[in-house]
Order: sequence, then C-alpha cells, then structure tokens
Amino acid sequence: MAASDQRRSRQDDGSPSKPNKKKKANKNPETNLLFNLNSCSKSKDLSAALALYDAAITSNEVRLSQQHFQTLLYLCSASISDPSLQTLAIDRGFQIFDRMVSSGISPNEASVTSMARLAAAKGDGDYAFKIVKDFVSAGGTSIPRLRTYAPALLCFCEKLEAEKGYEVEEHMDAAGIALEEAEFSALLKVSAATSRESKVYRYLHKLREYVGCVCEETLKIIEEWFCGEKAGEVSDNGIGSGKLRKAIMKNGGGWHGHGWVGEGEWIVKKGNVDSTGRCLSCSEQLGCVDANEVETKKFVDSLVALAMERKAKMKPCVKKVDFSEFQEWLKKHGEYEAIIDGANIGLYQQNFAEGGFSLPQVHFAIEQLEAVVKELYHKSGDNKWPLILLHQKRVRTLLENPTHKNLVEEWINNGVLYATPPGSNDDWYWLYAAAKLKCLLVTNDEMRDHIFELLGNSFFQKWKERHQVRYTFAKGNLKLEMPSPFSVVIQESVKGSWHVPVSCQNNEESSRTWICISRKSVSDSPKTNEKLSTSGNGKGS
Repeated sequence: MAASDQRRSRQDDGSPSKPNKKKKANKNPETNLLFNLNSCSKSKDLSAALALYDAAITSNEVRLSQQHFQTLLYLCSASISDPSLQTLAIDRGFQIFDRMVSSGISPNEASVTSMARLAAAKGDGDYAFKIVKDFVSAGGTSIPRLRTYAPALLCFCEKLEAEKGYEVEEHMDAAGIALEEAEFSALLKVSAATSRESKVYRYLHKLREYVGCVCEETLKIIEEWFCGEKAGEVSDNGIGSGKLRKAIMKNGGGWHGHGWVGEGEWIVKKGNVDSTGRCLSCSEQLGCVDANEVETKKFVDSLVALAMERKAKMKPCVKKVDFSEFQEWLKKHGEYEAIIDGANIGLYQQNFAEGGFSLPQVHFAIEQLEAVVKELYHKSGDNKWPLILLHQKRVRTLLENPTHKNLVEEWINNGVLYATPPGSNDDWYWLYAAAKLKCLLVTNDEMRDHIFELLGNSFFQKWKERHQVRYTFAKGNLKLEMPSPFSVVIQESVKGSWHVPVSCQNNEESSRTWICISRKSVSDSPKTNEKLSTSGNGKGS
C-alpha cells in the first residue's frame, strides 16, 4: 500500500487514536500538499494540481521536494493525450521542471521520463534526447529505462529524422536497454520512408530476433515497404546460394543475414502455414530457428565451467570427478540425434524412496527407458541409437535385476548408456551432450534449478523450445511430444523470400495469418525433409 493510501486509511479509521495523528499531519504543509497532489494524480485533475502548486509557490510556506515535482510532472505528461489540455500541460510542465532544477533538486528517472514525453509532444526530439543524455552523464542511483528513451526515438522517427533516431538507438544499446516492437517498428518505418534499404533489412531482422510475431500496425509498415517502388529496385549483387545455405546453417536456421536476394518486384500475399510448416501460398518449407553457433558455444562452455567449479568445491575425501573424461568419450561416440535423461524417465510415475531405484520396482524404470530408446531409434532417419545418461548408482541397481541385466549391459557396450560418476550431477551431462551435439533432449524436467538459471534465462528458454522432447506413458503406451517442425518467427529463406507471422488471439496456430513475400523472378528450389532433427544440428537448414 502506498504511503498516501496508508495515511488515508488511518484518517478514515474511527479508532480514538487516529484523530491525533490526523491533526499532526495537518500541521505539516509539505505532507498535506503531497497527499492532495496524489489525489489529483489519481483523478487526473491537472487544473486542481496546478492550482495547489501555484498556491504553494505564492504562500512561500511549503518546501517543495522531489516527490512534489515528480507527481506534478507525471500528471502533466499524462495529460498530453487530451487535446484540450495538451498546450497547458506542456507549458506548465516545462515551467515546473525549470523551477525544480533551479531549486537544486536533481530529477530522477520518473521525472526525466515525464519531461521527455512532454518534449516529444511538443515536437522537440532534441530536447527529449538531451535531457536523457544529461541524466545518464550525471549518474545517480536511478538509471534510464526504455520508457525514458522512447519519446525521443519515436519523435525523431515520426519527423523522419532517421539519423537522429539511429543515434538514440545506439545510445540505448550502450546503456544495455532492449527495444521492443513499437521502437523497432518506428525505426523500420522511417528507414523505409527515407529509402534506406539496408536499414530496412536490419530492422526486419531485429523484429525477427526480438519480437517474432508482429502486430497489425507493424505488418502494415512491412507490406508498404515490399509493395513500394524502392523495394523492387534493391538486388542481391550476385550472392551465391551456397554461401546463403551455409549462413543459414551457421545461424541456426530461418535466416542468412546476407542482404536482399533476387531482383524485381515482390509478391505479397496473406495466407496460412500448415501443421508441418509448409506455406500454403508458395509451398516453401519454414525452418526451425535454433541458437546460432556463437550462442551455442557460449552455452556449452558455461556448462563445462559449472561442472569444473563443482569439482573444485568437492571435499578432499571425495574422489574428484573429471568432466573432461565424458567430453572425450562423447567425441568418440558422439553421433547421437537424441539424449535421454535416464533418471527422469525411469522415475516417471514411480514412487521410489528418496528418488532412487528400488529393486522390486526397477523393471518399470527399464521398461520405460526401453520404450523411449526404441521409439527414438525408429524415428531416427538413419536408425541411430539415442544416448541414455544415468548416475552410476542407478545403473548398478538396474544391473542387479536379472531379467533386464543383459539388456542394460548391451546398452553400455553399444554406447547407448553412459553412467555418470559419483559426486557428479547427471543434469550437467545430459544437458552438455544435447547442447554440444545440437540434438534433441528427452526429459520432462522443467530445468528451473539454480544451475539452469546461471545459464541465461532468455537463451535457455529459446534453446529448450527447439530441443526438449516431453513424454507421457498413458496406460503403458509412450507418447513423445516433439518440438514444433517450424518456428513461429519472421523467416528469411535462401531464395530471398520472407514469411512474417501475425500476432493472433491465444496464439492458435491453426488460425494464424502469415504474410508470404517473394519475388516474381525467384524460381522454386529443391526442398529437403529431415527426420528427428532440428535446423541447428548441422544436418539440414
């Protein structure tokens, strides 16, 4: 509850002790003024707030604080959407801010944001940007946010001052602030309007990377660009298809990033994509967009670092676990298309004490593991066995079951089962193997432990979406939930065509509209069809 709300609650309370506190509060003009200004802010009564402010200035009895000025500036900036109040809000907002600064009170992020909005409403993008830069240079406890920069950026874009808009973006990037769809759309629009085709290409990829599905307003900007005369004039300058295919594989699928491909006019159609990812307008197959090679390498290296860190912290009496042994083993055997989290599957719907395998029930664990192994083997395009990763103590328990001992030994001998050593965390092993080999990972583990949080939330979520296979056993029958055969993000193909998904209610894929954009001069290229693979596994694009 806000301080003003707490005070109001106390004043409305009928208990005997409250009136004294109310009288005490009334003796403090600063507190009373802030309370009344907050009330005006809630009711969006700009005129009343300005009257209170003017009275306080005239009386010379109230010492205005940062909170007073912040509340007034916020109310001014919130009033610019009302045409009848816009001029008043802008003029008085600038007057109030000047007094705030001249009084020696440093503005915080909220006050700077309000002033940036007022300046942008006045059409003064330069001032809106300057006040943010001055705030950043001054330092302080509060830091700028997206909302602090957005008014200047949007103002410049609206006035077609493209270079100034790009400068704001660079400043935001240096401050570590990520843009959202509204800002990228504005930059895309000003780039298209000023015929900067390379910038249009860049912001299409920014939307692909950070937004995915676009709203109707952004879609209109994209359509207007591709239907315009300038878009038909840009060409690829002879970029080879081989180079583009390699780039798509390196980038993880769905885009190559080498610029416009083909020449001539573009054909823009609204349509749909079927459940397999094939565009019903041009018959092109959409890709599975995975992490690129750089991101994946960082991910793999972070896993190794975590494993090594754990080794260094182990007690002297415990045998040190050398993770590099598994790394070397994987190099020799690493042609797997799927990795299995053995404990997660073995323990599925079981009630083993303390998460372990008990001998009387161990056959359930083996049967479930065997079902997953066989299913993945048959789904594999080349009949390849998956790899089960399971802790050594659990492997010993499996071997103690005479009925399934031969099967488990066969798995070990054929490289289907790897026993992780004592003192290790088998999570690191199956996650490392799946990331290193860029293949599928079969587990229902939500991977929310602190170990996974250290890997970077944004990247990790994207990685899981492309690689995690979930499963169920309904009445003993296995069902694998494979990753989607295509990604619902903006895609750029080796032929130079674009496919843009449009945001829809509840993200129902069957009803989602896609925009298919291709050139008349581009002919169809051969299609590929991969089984049990992701576009980022090096086996296809």
